Amino acid sequence: MDAVTMKKAKKPFSIKNWAKSRKGQQTIIILAFMFIPLLLLFVFTYLPFGEMVKFSFYKMKYATPPDKRQFVGWANYIDVFNRKDCFSALKLSLYYMAGSIVQLALALYLATILSFKTKCGNMFKGFMFFPYLISGIAVGFIFKFFYTRGFVFDTVLQWCGFQLDNLPYWLKDKSINNISLVASSVWRYFGQNMVLFIGAIMSVDAEMYEAAELDGANKFQQFLHIILPSIKTIVTLNVILSITGSLSAFDPPYVITNGGGGTATYFVVMNKIAHTNQKVGLASAMAVVLLLIIFAATILQKLFFKFAFRNAESDDETYDAKKQRKKLEKQRKKEYRLKQKGAM
Repeated sequence: MDAVTMKKAKKPFSIKNWAKSRKGQQTIIILAFMFIPLLLLFVFTYLPFGEMVKFSFYKMKYATPPDKRQFVGWANYIDVFNRKDCFSALKLSLYYMAGSIVQLALALYLATILSFKTKCGNMFKGFMFFPYLISGIAVGFIFKFFYTRGFVFDTVLQWCGFQLDNLPYWLKDKSINNISLVASSVWRYFGQNMVLFIGAIMSVDAEMYEAAELDGANKFQQFLHIILPSIKTIVTLNVILSITGSLSAFDPPYVITNGGGGTATYFVVMNKIAHTNQKVGLASAMAVVLLLIIFAATILQKLFFKFAFRNAESDDETYDAKKQRKKLEKQRKKEYRLKQKGAM
């Protein structure tokens, strides 16, 4: 036989055989991990968002057929900026922003303490994180009874010597009811911020603290120049979550007061317009405006932190620079130990 005829003919390409091959299965798995999440993201996030933007240009109800929807252009957006309840709800978000600042400051303070060896530290972390595991509706019912006249909070204050007649109505008094609701929100999300801060602080190299002690840095200086620059990414993340949560607060005012007494947040007003008044187009416009506000606030805070941490060590420090820094820290540590032995 001829050598050419002896050579096996190349098999034609078959999708079935390719799918059974090792290389084909690897490719299919990679494509599945790539496209399935993207498909889910598109179907459950981007597609509904596009529909919401489209609805914001129509005057419609939930049951309005597509052919009977009235196109109104920018009228819904103009109505959003002309409504007093929308502006008062946005002003109310400032209460929640102020509460989130206090929440982040306390969470960072306790996280700095609990990141190092502390007696009963793990138990305290568990107690602080537990409220975050409770649903927002359940937290609302807890604080509804907590603030009710003559119940838990008033009873505790009476034990401390206060008279019931001198205590305010925590949920009816307009000068204090929003502060009471903000306190319930701070209580719930405090543990989440604290745990995120603890995880970031514990990832800081311990040799950096030793090198700072050799240079004579006290605890506050170590926090300011080592801990804070090292966890700037988590600080930024927590601030973004706090801003978003402040603007989209819903559970406390809806469950505890049902938005009465001047406690209706932007989400409560939007929920009433969408479901009670059946003004889907106006509610969609409110949602788009809120999204733009959150986006603008996120950009501003990123610029602020970029300016605040302008002198901090960058996250993309080269490997050689890290190696050189650790070498210097070890050398300083060695010199410090030699000095201690000489003093003894």
